Amino acid sequence: MSPSPALDRFLTTMEYPATKDDLLREARRDGLGADDRALLADLPEQSYSAAWHIRYRLARRSLADAFAPASASPVAA
Repeated sequence: MSPSPALDRFLTTMEYPATKDDLLREARRDGLGADDRALLADLPEQSYSAAWHIRYRLARRSLADAFAPASASPVAA
């Protein structure tokens, strides 16, 4: 899932450095949607120095999900 325009605006206006907890607290306060908050909640616990750092992490996650092997579904015998 890619960041929404609302998440992109939020990241642009956020003060850095910011921890994951800072991001989640401010996202709730700013009324960011649940899907976008879920993306932030999946970030690693660390301090982020700029919006691009978070976008990079989100893009890596999105690519990893896109190329992950599909879960094996049972085949009817």
